[in-house]
Amino acid sequence: MENRPQWGSRAGFILAAAGSAIGLGNIWRFPSTAFQNGGGAFFLPYLFALLTAGIPLLIMEFTIGHKFRGSAPLSYARLNRKLEWLGWWQVAISFIISIYYAAIVAWAMSYTVFSFKLGWGKNTESFLYNDYLHIAKTPGEIGSLVPGVLIPLIIVWVITLGVLFKGVKKGIEVANKIFLPTLIVIFMVIVIRALTLDGAVEGLNAFFKPNWDMLTEGKVWVAAYGQIFFSLSIAFAIMVTYSSYLPKKSDITNNAFITGFGNSAFELLAGIGVFSVLGFMAQQQGVGVDEVVKGGVGLAFVVFPQIINQFPAFNELFGVLFFLSLILAGLTSLISIVETFVAGVQDKFNVSRTKSIMIGGGLAAVLSLLFATQSGLFFLDVVDYFINNFGVALAGLVEVIVVAWVLRELNSLQKHANSVSDIIIGSWWKICLGVVTPLVLGYMMFDNIRTNIKTNYEGYETSFIVTYGWMAALLAILLGIVFSISKWKKNALSLPTDSKEVSS
Repeated sequence: MENRPQWGSRAGFILAAAGSAIGLGNIWRFPSTAFQNGGGAFFLPYLFALLTAGIPLLIMEFTIGHKFRGSAPLSYARLNRKLEWLGWWQVAISFIISIYYAAIVAWAMSYTVFSFKLGWGKNTESFLYNDYLHIAKTPGEIGSLVPGVLIPLIIVWVITLGVLFKGVKKGIEVANKIFLPTLIVIFMVIVIRALTLDGAVEGLNAFFKPNWDMLTEGKVWVAAYGQIFFSLSIAFAIMVTYSSYLPKKSDITNNAFITGFGNSAFELLAGIGVFSVLGFMAQQQGVGVDEVVKGGVGLAFVVFPQIINQFPAFNELFGVLFFLSLILAGLTSLISIVETFVAGVQDKFNVSRTKSIMIGGGLAAVLSLLFATQSGLFFLDVVDYFINNFGVALAGLVEVIVVAWVLRELNSLQKHANSVSDIIIGSWWKICLGVVTPLVLGYMMFDNIRTNIKTNYEGYETSFIVTYGWMAALLAILLGIVFSISKWKKNALSLPTDSKEVSS
C-alpha cells in the first residue's frame, strides 16, 4: 500500500492544476500574442493547438504521474530507469523559473501598495526603471540590493513556503480554493469596469477583428502552439507531480479537458479586459490601438499604471484590483513550480517534506535575491527567455520523442488513462503526440536556435547572453544528469500496490 499524500477532492486537484496553468503569461502574454497574429483569426490555430498538443500533452503527463505515483524524477524512473534524468531536467527548469518568478510577484505586491495613492506618478516608465528598480546602467552590473523589491520578495517566499509546509491537502489545495476563485472574481470586476470605459469597443474591435490572410503564415501557427505550450505548465514537472497525488480512481482525460479549457477561458477573459483598457488609452491619446499594444513587464508595470492615471473614477481601486490579480495568478503558479523540486528531493533522498522545503525552497529563496539587485530586470529578461525557449520547449520535445518513439509507451499510457476515464482516447491522441507535437516543437526549436545564433536577444552583449541565458538553459540539463546519478533507496522504484491494481 502507498502512503503518498492525496488531494482531498477532484475539485481541489482541478483548481490546483488550473491555478498552475493560469499565471502571469495569461494576463500579459496572450492578448498581445493574439493581436499580433491575426486577432480574431488567431483563435482558430489557438484552438487547433489546444486540441492537438495542449490537451494531449496534459493527458500524457497526468497519466504518467497517476500511473507511476511519484514526483517527475521518480515517475520517469519508474517508466524507464534510463529516463530519470528527464524528470530532474524538468525539475531543474522549475527551480530556475521559481527564482525569478518570485521577483515578478514581489513587483506586483509593491505596485498594489503604490496603487492606493498612484505612487508611480505621471512618468510610469521612469518610475519603474529608475525610482523603483534602480536599474543598472549596464546589464550584468549587480550593484546593490533594492529594498523596495527585497521586502516584498521575502513576503512572497514566506507565503509560498508557508503553503507548502502545510502539505498537499491542507496547504496547496486550500490555497488554490481561496486564491483561484478570488482571482476570477477580481478579474471579472476588472473586465466589467473596463467594458464601461470610453474606447473599450475600439479596443475589442482591434482584439477580435480577424485578419484571415495571416492564417497562411507559418509563424502564426507556431505562435499558437507556443502560447498553448507555455501557458499550460507542460514539461516542467508540475502536472506529473500534481497528478501523482490523485486517488487511484480519477478521471484523467476529463480533468485534462477541464484544465485546458479553463485556462483558455481565462486567457480570453484577460484579452477582453486588457484590450478594453488599451482601447480607452488609445482614445485618450488620440492614436490607434495598435500604437499602445504591449506585452510582458511593459504592459503590466508601465502601460497599466499610465492607463490607471487616466481613469475617470475609482482609478486607485482599479489599480489595487489589477495588481492583486497579478499577485494571485503569480502565487498559484509559483506554489506549483516550487512543489516540483520539493517532491523530487523528498522522493529521491528519502527526507521529510519539511526538510525538503527548507533545502529546495530555502535555496531558491536565497538565489532569488539576485533578482532584487539593480540588474534584476536584465537577469530576469534573459533567463526567462532562454529557460523557456531552450529549457521548457526543448524538454517538451525530448519528452514527447522519448515516450512516443524511443520507448513506445503511448499504448500502455493510453490503456491506463482509458481504464480510469469517462472520455476514451483513441488514435487521435497518439497521432497528435507522435506526429503533430514533435513536428511543431521541432520546428520551434530549429527556428529559435537559428534566430538566436543570427542575432543576440534584445541586442544584449554576447558575454551577458552566454553567462545568464545559454548557461541557465545548459545548467538545467547538467543538473538533471547529476541528480540522476545517485542511486535510489531499496525498492523505491517499485510501484505501490494500489497503482499495480489500477494498471492491470
